[in-house]
Amino acid sequence: MENTNPQPQNKFGNWLKTSITARMLMVGFLIIILLIPLSFIESLIRERSFRQQDVVNEINEKWGNNVLVYGPILKLPYKTFIETNIFNEKTKTYLKETKTEINYAYIFPEILKSDVKVNSKKLTRGNFESAVFTTNMDFSGFYIPTDLNSKDIKKEDIIWDKATVIIQTSNLKGIKSEMHLKLNDETYAFQTNYDENSKNNNTYLDALETDFINPDAISKNANANFSISIAFNGSKQIELIPIGKTTTMHMTSNWADPSFMGNYLPNDETKTITKDGFKADWKVLHINRAFSQQHLNKIPNLSEFAFGTKFMVMVDEFQQSERSAKYGFLVIGLTFLIFFLIQTLSKIDIHPFQYLMIGIALTMFYTLLVSISEHSNFLKAYLIAGISVVVLITLYSKSILKTYKFPLFIGFSLMALYTFIYVIIQLENYALLVGSIGLFIILATVMFVSRKIDWNNG
Repeated sequence: MENTNPQPQNKFGNWLKTSITARMLMVGFLIIILLIPLSFIESLIRERSFRQQDVVNEINEKWGNNVLVYGPILKLPYKTFIETNIFNEKTKTYLKETKTEINYAYIFPEILKSDVKVNSKKLTRGNFESAVFTTNMDFSGFYIPTDLNSKDIKKEDIIWDKATVIIQTSNLKGIKSEMHLKLNDETYAFQTNYDENSKNNNTYLDALETDFINPDAISKNANANFSISIAFNGSKQIELIPIGKTTTMHMTSNWADPSFMGNYLPNDETKTITKDGFKADWKVLHINRAFSQQHLNKIPNLSEFAFGTKFMVMVDEFQQSERSAKYGFLVIGLTFLIFFLIQTLSKIDIHPFQYLMIGIALTMFYTLLVSISEHSNFLKAYLIAGISVVVLITLYSKSILKTYKFPLFIGFSLMALYTFIYVIIQLENYALLVGSIGLFIILATVMFVSRKIDWNNG
């Protein structure tokens, strides 16, 4: 006997196939699901970026850290007298007692000139690289005759034969040769053993101090001329604190992408930057900075007044990859929107699994981009990853849509979208403007294409 009962209809399945609302909900749900692997990819990019920074720090630590020079500073001891009243139990009277203490005055030079020659290069470890340099810094200038009357210190209270000269630096380990101070006609060696009690708030700076200098060089009414040469292995940046009443610095280097930093920029009239390197000149007057030439008790913290140049690898592949990944939601959303419009206008069924495969292919773009950019430049990695994903999705679309017209349109749209995102990534000042205009054009295109869809049907 034949079964005449009708088969139960799959109303939910039919609703998914025929309802525009159902397809929109399905596509939106898949986009939200794909945000999970996108977040993992962004975490991967940050992890690789931190790894790069660790490797760069390790390279710099072994070669030499950033260079900051603070000095030369004349360290001048002087006597201070403290009177105290001491009660005598036997006589029942107070006796005056004078105690002598030794304090220090720190004198900055009247003129400080520096000539800095920098030979830069890149060091690599595995897939990572860091900019390092070797620099020769020649300092010259003079101290004017010392007068501390403005500090209420008498000339006879100054201990002239105990004076020294101090230089502080952030890169003690990177010094390549012995340092000597030539003061007038005499030469003094620097040692790393100066009094810790006179150390200033710049706890990250190490100090070098000379032996006691000839008192005739600074106690007489004549200028004390000095010169010092320092050779460093360093990385990242070179800075100088302008302690001269007039401070000048001339810097030359073979580095083609300098970034001038600090409170003072080089003179535009003399600054030149070419593919073979750069030359720059600074001049800082005492009226340009808010500190005096004489200080008592401790060396002041003047790091905020430093100026100089950064020697950094300008192209940060991981930063560009991270910026690209931030547009992942836009790429997936617009690609799904294209397939949704094609499905709605052409009445071709696209299964949720096929949407999912397309979404996963789009997320693979970013893993390809990160992995390839570690072995090549960002543009080459972007081209390889983009072309691979576009070809894969185009061929897969051919098997879904059964025609050549729609897959070619999808491939062209993806190429235009990836090109648009690459342009935004490269721009800095105009990224927001170009991005806004591009999104407006995309919105207008979608509105134009979808104007004939009957949204009330389902």
